[in-house]
Amino acid sequence: MNLFATWPVTFLWPQFLWLLLALPLLVLLYVWLLRRKKKMALRYASLSIVREAMGKGISSKRHIPPVLFLLSLAAMLVASSRPSAVITLPADQQTIMLAMDVSGSMRATDVKPNRLVASQDAAKAFLAELPRNIRVGIVAFAGTASVVQPPTLSREDLVAAIDKFQLQRGTAIGNGIVVSLSELFPDAGIDVQSMMAGRDRQRGVAIDQAPGLGRDGKEKKTQAPFVPVAPGSYASAAIILLTDGQRTTGVDSMDAAKAAADRGVRIYTVGIGTVDGETIGFEGWSMRVKLDEETLKGIARNTQAQYFYAGTASDLKKVYESLSSRLTVVKKETEISGLLALVAAAFALLSAGLSLAWFNRIL
Repeated sequence: MNLFATWPVTFLWPQFLWLLLALPLLVLLYVWLLRRKKKMALRYASLSIVREAMGKGISSKRHIPPVLFLLSLAAMLVASSRPSAVITLPADQQTIMLAMDVSGSMRATDVKPNRLVASQDAAKAFLAELPRNIRVGIVAFAGTASVVQPPTLSREDLVAAIDKFQLQRGTAIGNGIVVSLSELFPDAGIDVQSMMAGRDRQRGVAIDQAPGLGRDGKEKKTQAPFVPVAPGSYASAAIILLTDGQRTTGVDSMDAAKAAADRGVRIYTVGIGTVDGETIGFEGWSMRVKLDEETLKGIARNTQAQYFYAGTASDLKKVYESLSSRLTVVKKETEISGLLALVAAAFALLSAGLSLAWFNRIL
């Protein structure tokens, strides 16, 4: 945890800050006591005898414990005003879904050695950096989308799933998002069929209300009306969407993004490849693949996340490094009175300890 707060600091009980005015009075009282003690010392026949008895350095050391005690009082008084500040804390993230494009365009070599291998290597490096307590699931999408590894803590299983990617035709970006959501909310009845049926029937129908078949092939049970939440408010999970092309089939990408936003799930989008596009050919067919940055930016924006562009393999690794730090820590406004109380206790104990060690008394 980062113990350094980001300014400005706010106070829930600012009226208690007036108590800090007592500190100058305590300083004046300390100076008065020193002068009083000095006048009493003048009664000795020789001040040199007093200095010799005190020893070298004692005269300066005697001020350190009182100063530490005053700092302790100051920290306690500030803590009583209940200060709050934006500090960096460990995130509540529990599950991350990697939705990765395995369409045929990922064989393009503008990202060395090719887009697919670069994305696989970067994803494995990303997994190595994540804390072991975060579950990760993997969805691969091309013309369709499927879960290649349900959320798990096993990094070995995740790496094995990534190594088994097989290129296919088509790019169903929306399907990749919907299948990722269905893994995050397995009891909500989210699936590609209901999304498509809902879109065809009328726009804006919540996905939980759309009739259709569940993953087991049986008709879904009637569920309570779905109530959307604020975009980006679901802190327990996030989706990382990596693709190199435009959607060619399946659920509309923005409809899928809205479904995620309504559940508060952030979708961090990563675009890999060339923005201007590239013509690739394979087994007698050719196509021009072009990165649809506007859609990817829209998905990230609507879900309160961020879009990243990776034009090279090194760029992609840097993107994943950035995402690792973003998903494992979070900045939030937190009351820090407890932290100040701890600092006050440390100053008080240090003051008493030094006083006992040097003068065999407490202050």
